[in-house]
Amino acid sequence: MLTSKEKSETKRLPMMPIRDVVIFPHMMTPFVVGRESSVRALEEALSGDKKIFLATQHDASVDEPRPDEIYNVGTVANIVQSLKLPDGNIKVLVEGVERAKIVTVSEDEGFFRAVVKTFQFRVESGPQLDALLSRVTSLFEQYVKLSQNLNYETMIAAIRVDDPGKLADTVGANLQLTIEEKQELLEIFDPVDRLTRVAEMLDIEIEKLNMDRTIQGRVKRQMEKAQKEYYLNEKIKAIQKELGRGEKSEIDELKKKIDAAGMTKDAYEKAIAELKRLENMPPMSAESTVSRNYLDWMLAVPWKKKTREIRDLAHAQQVLEADHYGLEKIKERILEFLAVRQLVKDPKGSILCFVGPPGVGKTSLGMSIAKATGRKFVRLSLGGVRDEAEIRGHRRTYIGALPGQILQMMKKAGTRNPVFMLDEIDKMSTDFRGDPSAALLEVLDPEQNYMFMDHYLDVEYDLSQVFFIATANVLHTIPPALQDRMEVIRLSGYTELEKLEIAKRFLVPKQMRATGVTENEVVFEESGLLELIQFYTREAGVRNLEREIGNICRKVARRMVTARAAKQTIEKVIVTPNVVNEMLGPQKFRMQYAEKKNQVGATVGLAWTELGGSILETEAAVMEGRGKLTTTGKLGDVMQESAQAAMSYIRSRAAALGLSRDFYRHLDIHLHVPEGAIPKDGPSAGITIATSIASALTGIPVRRDLAMTGEITVRGHVLPIGGLKEKLLAAHRQGIMQIVLPKDNEKDLPDIPEYIRKDMKLYFVESMDEVLKLALEREIEPLPLNPAAATTQAVEIAQRNEEKLTH
Repeated sequence: MLTSKEKSETKRLPMMPIRDVVIFPHMMTPFVVGRESSVRALEEALSGDKKIFLATQHDASVDEPRPDEIYNVGTVANIVQSLKLPDGNIKVLVEGVERAKIVTVSEDEGFFRAVVKTFQFRVESGPQLDALLSRVTSLFEQYVKLSQNLNYETMIAAIRVDDPGKLADTVGANLQLTIEEKQELLEIFDPVDRLTRVAEMLDIEIEKLNMDRTIQGRVKRQMEKAQKEYYLNEKIKAIQKELGRGEKSEIDELKKKIDAAGMTKDAYEKAIAELKRLENMPPMSAESTVSRNYLDWMLAVPWKKKTREIRDLAHAQQVLEADHYGLEKIKERILEFLAVRQLVKDPKGSILCFVGPPGVGKTSLGMSIAKATGRKFVRLSLGGVRDEAEIRGHRRTYIGALPGQILQMMKKAGTRNPVFMLDEIDKMSTDFRGDPSAALLEVLDPEQNYMFMDHYLDVEYDLSQVFFIATANVLHTIPPALQDRMEVIRLSGYTELEKLEIAKRFLVPKQMRATGVTENEVVFEESGLLELIQFYTREAGVRNLEREIGNICRKVARRMVTARAAKQTIEKVIVTPNVVNEMLGPQKFRMQYAEKKNQVGATVGLAWTELGGSILETEAAVMEGRGKLTTTGKLGDVMQESAQAAMSYIRSRAAALGLSRDFYRHLDIHLHVPEGAIPKDGPSAGITIATSIASALTGIPVRRDLAMTGEITVRGHVLPIGGLKEKLLAAHRQGIMQIVLPKDNEKDLPDIPEYIRKDMKLYFVESMDEVLKLALEREIEPLPLNPAAATTQAVEIAQRNEEKLTH
């Protein structure tokens, strides 16, 4: 035992919570007092014996801590000096006297008073204590030498003491410790135990400082080494220059590559200038890396290498027929392009744009063109691209700058004349970083793209030999200036017979290979494939059809594996309609519109979307009101204007429709297009809307076996529409075989497959009167002579319609 407790004493003192500092005995510490409670405690101490109890609070962010938020052990201190500052705070200098432990705390007159207990220890001297004192003194001297924050002479003078408690407190107060670690030292009352803990902390802190010094020395040596290498490299260059031997290095290799690259004159001069800059730069500098990367890109893009093109028309036709069924116009255009290549020595590159619904083979057609012509194929997806730098690249002033995607794809192709597919060109968008579609104007213009300028390379690059093919689902999102630079070729949706042939020739063999089944294990009958086409998919393309075929093949594969594991034999699966129903469950689609009864105010229309053609039903209801027309179903501006035009036609033809001239003053009309969550727009629903309103007003049901499409004018004229083939295919899929079409669309009939024209009965009309004669179940009742009776009749019709809708 080196120490023994001699006595303890209890005192009642003003208490001040302090934050971010621990006051040790024997230490002079200044701090600023600002809290009202702390100021009152300070004033109470100054009015007495100038003694105050200082204890650190747990959380420094708490402004008014409770007693349980303050450490139990603190320091009794003498207030040596106090000075009131202009802002009302008080600057205080205190000297720690002794550590004390809180017994009780009470709040008195807006500040804390604490009853604290102090302890006195008697230390027995001896060799063990002397050794501990010597060790701590030696360690602290070492710490002061390593630390850059402490004055050596001042610290050494401060620790020349024989009292172990005072030495421990002096050292602990000057160590770079956390508040928690300092509080831990303060709470050790036994001087020898405290000194022992200080020795342990000194060992840890000295080890940290030694590690920091080692790391700093290593960094310094590396910097000196880099400077030394730079100096020696420069000296070697000077020696070689004096000897006239030249420099055999990567600079020479780069020079040879630049000479052999076949660059244009401007590009060659810029590359040589950059090479000279690189030669004069320090190898370790950041700028040399930038220059080297630039030269690497200049050498990576193809300047003169071209793929030898296959111009054999017979071979190209064979490849296109093998890869795709149908698409005769596309194939014809490609063969024309190849024929021109044979006659013209150096023709400009072509720029085509395939527009059609998903799944009709736009991307795969581009791959077939590359295969037919023997060119390399690269594909760049533009979906979601909104930064102009994606096309043109970043300037070299930016860190991590790269060429744009155009030149990156050219590097990937490795030739000047690849087939370059710009996929989903209609999905680009614009934001504060620029408009990528505007950057494409130069790329897709044969009159300009021979001198395409990328921001990174900053030299002209020839894209005139590239065969650009863009793909899109719709055209209206592509800027008109960009559309004007491309030859637009539309790919319509496939008919059922085309889908059947595609499934037999391509999809079934592909999915059988993908799932590992053979013709000895599964056979798809035509009836089974037609079941899939008609009742399990409803699309313009064939993607979902391929998925369903793959689904059946996977189920067959599982049966085979299970049977082999059980050592059973299994018969070949013949895919018929019944097998399809068994494997894929109930039919997902049905010929719904052809089976429904005729209804008042409900008309079947035809729409054309980016997914192909579809059926669009329009409903109208009339009720008592004041002539308000309400449209719902998320209709676009053009479609709402069509509804207004239809309403104006109905009002202008009131007498012919059996309505009084002021019928609208007593009625409200609600026009609704179902599937309200899907946005709808376009003028082609005009005659559909007019027919629904006329039916609702007259109470005559509309035929459900007849669909229609056409734009209407306020005078009742029917104007032509687009997407005729897609709309007729959609009606054919739904089993609706009678269609009302604008007279001006009769010229588009050659584009419709012959078997579709044979199955369907097409009515071509010029006016809305003709539409109503065809669409309504019966002739419209004539207008009564008495206008008041006509108004009453219209209200009665509206009430009857409301009752029917309720049923």
